[in-house]
This record gives sequence, structure tokens and C-alpha cells, in this order.
Amino acid sequence: MVETRDTDPSRLVRDAVRRHESSLLRYAARITGDLERARDVVQDTFLKLCREDLAQLDGHLTQWLYTVCRRGAIDVCRKEQRMSTISQEQAAGVASREASQAEAAENRDTAARVAVILAELSENQQEVIRLKFQHGLSYREISAVTELSVSNVGYLIHTALGKVRQRLRVEPQP
Repeated sequence: MVETRDTDPSRLVRDAVRRHESSLLRYAARITGDLERARDVVQDTFLKLCREDLAQLDGHLTQWLYTVCRRGAIDVCRKEQRMSTISQEQAAGVASREASQAEAAENRDTAARVAVILAELSENQQEVIRLKFQHGLSYREISAVTELSVSNVGYLIHTALGKVRQRLRVEPQP
């Protein structure tokens, strides 16, 4: 994905904000455990983008944004020495409008079960799963963001999904 073909830096930054702000906000909120801190981290990420040589980011803008956002969020957590998790309700999300009430309830129950199972995974596994499935990053992009090898990213995702599948099969639905 070539992301910086346009030559107008202000347009590039506006487009980056429009395309990535909400997903970066969710990502930073998950790391910091606080929406206001996450907003500060994301704002700082875009301020750093304004100071960056955009030609150097050609084709790597998404990866760069997530890396800078991640480092900023981790720095915030280190400074405040606290990290909390997003509530199960937020992780479960909202069921689709087309689903019947029974399907919607079942979807919420399943999503809540998955959220509980995901919360029991290691921090590395939780992070790579979020980056892959919530934010749509490739293994290579996840590798660059987390500073893990591509093969380690693949291993973490594979083992995490295996654990989730196993727990969903073993544990009866409430």
C-alpha cells in the first residue's frame, strides 16, 4: 500500500488523521487503559508525523504510526506505572442490527467469552491478536511495531488462536 504519493504534506497528514485516528485511539486506549491518555498519545503521534520527512515513510506510514503510538503509550504507562484492561463490554462490542435478538444475545455471549479468554493470554499474544484482527496489520507490520520477528509474530498468533479455540470448545456456554 503506497500511502504517501501525494506531495502536499498537509494533505498527507490530514489523510493520515482521517484514516488512522480512530484505530490508533483504540490501540492506545487498550495499552494505556484510559481514553484521555490515549488521545494525548495519538495527538503526539500525529504531531511527530508533522515533523517527519514524509518521503521516508513512503509505503510504511501505517507501520510508522502504530510503532510511534505504541512507544508513546508504553512510555505513558511506565511514567504512571499502571495499566488496566478495557472492560468486557467494550471488548464484546455491539451486535449487528440485522441479527435477531436471540442471535445478538448469543453473539454478545460469545464475544464476552472470547474477551475473557483473550484477557488470560500473555501480553504479547494479546497485542499481536489486536494488531492483526482489530487493526488489520500484516505479520510484517506487526513485527515492525512490536519489534518481534515475523516468525515469532506468527507463532504467537497461531498459539493464541489455538488456545482460544480449545477453550471455546471445552467450556460450555453459560
